Amino acid sequence: MTSPLKTTAPVPVQYQQVAGQPVGGATAEPAPARAPKRPRLYVLDGLRLIAALGVLTWHWLGVERFPGIWHGLPSKLMPLGHLVGAYSWLGVELFFLISGFVICMSCWGRSLGDFVTSRVVRLFPAYWVCVLLTAAALMVVPKIWGDNTHRPTPSRILTNLSMANMPLGVDNIDPVYWTLWAELRFYILFGVLVAFGLTYRRVLAFCGIWGFMALIAGSANMPLLVTVFQPTYAWFFIAGIAIYLMYRYGQNLLLWGIVGFSWLISQDQMRGVVGGYEYGTRHHLSWTLTIAVTTCCFAVVAAAALGAFDRIQWKWLTVAGALTYPLYLLHQMIGWQLITRLSRRLAPYPTFFTAVAIMLLAAWLVHRLVERPLAPIMKRKMEAAFQQVRAAADAPAGRRR
Repeated sequence: MTSPLKTTAPVPVQYQQVAGQPVGGATAEPAPARAPKRPRLYVLDGLRLIAALGVLTWHWLGVERFPGIWHGLPSKLMPLGHLVGAYSWLGVELFFLISGFVICMSCWGRSLGDFVTSRVVRLFPAYWVCVLLTAAALMVVPKIWGDNTHRPTPSRILTNLSMANMPLGVDNIDPVYWTLWAELRFYILFGVLVAFGLTYRRVLAFCGIWGFMALIAGSANMPLLVTVFQPTYAWFFIAGIAIYLMYRYGQNLLLWGIVGFSWLISQDQMRGVVGGYEYGTRHHLSWTLTIAVTTCCFAVVAAAALGAFDRIQWKWLTVAGALTYPLYLLHQMIGWQLITRLSRRLAPYPTFFTAVAIMLLAAWLVHRLVERPLAPIMKRKMEAAFQQVRAAADAPAGRRR
């Protein structure tokens, strides 16, 4: 979810590369005027946690396909909680908006090697541990579904560790991992642009080209186009990128046009998405309410970029943002196992909040014991590897091994 989801920390403005001077020696273009220096957007860390908690609430309170989890239906046990949960899956769309914003911001002035390093370091350490923890929970703890369909095989676990299982047709260990494949496809597309160097014009062109390809992908009868250009979710990433350009250079009609067009197409795409979630809730979902929440997601990210929340400088939000990724990875399958046991001893709402507290603690432990110690080591190793690649490419032909 930056994923969902994991995103890199914003690059301070004073260290960002001046527009028109891309990495790699590309020809410079005239630099547009920069907006005044802005404080760090701590609110984005808070929004990421809200998005993760929204997805958690959907899986825990909105889904009614597995009544054994709560020993009853959430709509009967917690009517208000179920109403909130039935629409909180839209946290995924908020994740994608924020990802478009933050990935563009964190890549400005960096090389392709820097981009790849940041993504590997941010995504994989926590992911590997969470895959193994979830697999262990599914294999060791008695199932609540009454069959063995959720017991992962060793091959499935190993393939999931690659984070490339979905294009191979291998089921996710935890269903929430589907968003990681959406994020990876975005990273690959944006990485091509990073290789040429980010400039205002190039990023605008990227948004336009991606948007056009996403528009025609559905009607071209070419599954490859759908896979690469993601016509359903591309609009959230594109809007996030355009909103970042507003943050960096100031708003104008062109950028608002990109955001507005993305919203128009996204509301059309949501018509098909809602049906899938109705399968989980087992009742009708309001398209109007769905679009209202989607619009709020667009509005709150744009408001953050334009300074509406600049006064929010709560540094603890950085910690909240750090919990987002491991919480997202752990919450569904392990969370369901936790709930089905707690709910035998506690009332529904105390069960929910106790489970949330336990999962937040688990997410903090993953961050503290896995991400923080492993990230610097992996970063040094990745940077050394890319330095070796660059040195080999620059060496005279006769000196290469």
